[in-house]
Amino acid sequence: MKVAVCQEPNQMKLDDAGMPVAAPNEALVKIRRVGACGTDLHAFKGRQPFFSYPRVLGHEVAGEIESAPEGTGFKKGDPVAVLPYLECGKCIACRAGRTNCCVKLSVYGVHRDGGMCEYLAVPADHLVRADGLEWDQIALVECLAIGAHAIRRAAIQSGEHALVIGAGPIGLGALQFARVDGANVIAMDISTSRLEFCKNELGIAHTIKAGDDAAEKLAAITGGTFPSVVVDATGNAGSMKSAVNYLAHTGRLVYVGLVKGEISLNDPACHLRETTLLFSRNATREDFAHVIDCLRSGKATTAGFVTHRAPLEELPDRFDGWTDPKSGVIKAMVEVG
Repeated sequence: MKVAVCQEPNQMKLDDAGMPVAAPNEALVKIRRVGACGTDLHAFKGRQPFFSYPRVLGHEVAGEIESAPEGTGFKKGDPVAVLPYLECGKCIACRAGRTNCCVKLSVYGVHRDGGMCEYLAVPADHLVRADGLEWDQIALVECLAIGAHAIRRAAIQSGEHALVIGAGPIGLGALQFARVDGANVIAMDISTSRLEFCKNELGIAHTIKAGDDAAEKLAAITGGTFPSVVVDATGNAGSMKSAVNYLAHTGRLVYVGLVKGEISLNDPACHLRETTLLFSRNATREDFAHVIDCLRSGKATTAGFVTHRAPLEELPDRFDGWTDPKSGVIKAMVEVG
């Protein structure tokens, strides 16, 4: 089968590999779509923590069952989303039901080879049925689920103001699922085009361009109280450091973006608000199911997300271009087969 291998930073090669052999507990999945997310783009440029080379990238995977063990409920041709986080099932996090941050977590496309190939063997209990969705939608379930998980961490109450900083794919998901939970949502980004996307595609009424007057605009929108939930989805240390300044007293600050390195916080600013600081990592099966239900019902959308696409065979020539901020990528999609 064909496989795209990131051999080292800034170098990807299309290669031939043997067909994977499914273990007794695994299904063989024929890959149809793979989303290229920030993790993949940063890994390609050598800026992703928890990463080693060579590596087959890709953990936003949509596929169809080629074969599956008896008793799993899957049959050939079933459309599925891959839950790409493989947990140990025994550690303190797994025993608490938080398999998304397992002590020994192994993620497709990060710690082990991922989905930018033609076939992948996946434990059957890490596949989620996705009947009724298009292939692009299924491939976007994982990144939407990360946003949905961050919102679940925030425990939003209906009527609260929620600010999402960073209108990339994770932020776009967080905005939608905060709204599903009843929040009055506000989007903030440095990009005018991203904010226009929030307005036109997602119907977000309140958008703010990050800058010197952002706090004043937030105060006006919230009646002077500021948002009780702030979700930072930028993966930018400067943004993460300043996010507390936009938070209401007694508010919750959620970091879902990941930065390679250290961040610092202003202790008085956090203390005077009695800030609750939360970190959000990955997603769970419950988040995947929630996203799929919302996509089916129309409560969430992926319309307009995919701005760039390429077949697997052209990926080595196209991938580097997607890492350029000037390319305007919101979501790039790899088509397989």
